Amino acid sequence: MAPRANWKGFLRLSLVTCPVALFPATSDSEKISFNQINRNTGHRIKYLKVDADTGDEVASDDIMKGYKVDTDTYIEISKDELDNIALESTRTIEIDQFVPRSEIDDLYLVRPYYIVPDGKVGHDAYAVIRETIRSLDKVALARVVLTNREHVIALESRDNGLVGMLLRYPYEVRNSADYFDDIQDVKITKDMLDLAKHIVQQKSGHFEPAKFEDHYEAALTELINKKRNGERIAAASKPQSNDNVINLMDALKRSISGKPAAANPDAAAKPAAATKTAKAKKPRKAVGQREMLLPISGKRAAKADEKSAPKEIKAKPRARKAG
Repeated sequence: MAPRANWKGFLRLSLVTCPVALFPATSDSEKISFNQINRNTGHRIKYLKVDADTGDEVASDDIMKGYKVDTDTYIEISKDELDNIALESTRTIEIDQFVPRSEIDDLYLVRPYYIVPDGKVGHDAYAVIRETIRSLDKVALARVVLTNREHVIALESRDNGLVGMLLRYPYEVRNSADYFDDIQDVKITKDMLDLAKHIVQQKSGHFEPAKFEDHYEAALTELINKKRNGERIAAASKPQSNDNVINLMDALKRSISGKPAAANPDAAAKPAAATKTAKAKKPRKAVGQREMLLPISGKRAAKADEKSAPKEIKAKPRARKAG
């Protein structure tokens, strides 16, 4: 099924206009998700809109928007009143300015969108805007209304199309001084810095997102498949906390040599067999949710211990109303 556009309208550079559609450039749909289940009935949990004081369920037609003034006072804002303040950016992405991409702080980046021509007309105007942005080696700043709020969006050319990156407003970015001012001013020796740079050189490479591995997603997949096949779920060993002070220079040297940095001599003296076993393990590659969940194996489930069998919560049939 083709993805659904989040927004449709017009892209405009001065008098050059074309119809466009915005599609999310990223998705979390392939990640494993869980439902909340009533342990006693096996039914899914349903959330209702209820009055905070009476506890009674409220119909959608009786729900309004309100701005909280104080504890018990709200100012009602109707849908018609919100529509009256609709901005031009509700239907049009108006390009206001061109700026160097390097000047946009990463803290202002929110999420990317693909911007494509909407329909068979306007492809020539779209191409003019795209190539203008590409030729200047800059990004175009514009405004667009998404989820009833106006956002600043930065447009840049990508392949044969345009990518729009939503940006935060300054009031949405917290001041780093509130977090960094208490960090101690530590003097680093040249030897330590040289060793750290050597470690960086050993680990240097190229940005290859295809090699990224979602280890938690892979662990969830393994857990679900084991439960479905009736396998015993062993408790994971918790990492031991070590409060001993580690010599920083020693840690840097051991990082270069490939030996583990330990706070005590005994920690470094591990059996060689254990080291070989650890090296022999290859990381599992996480794939999409639809591909990784396996069917239940009847033979394995039959041989599994009854205590380790997957606990399936069967939904009890709902009572039917008479008449």
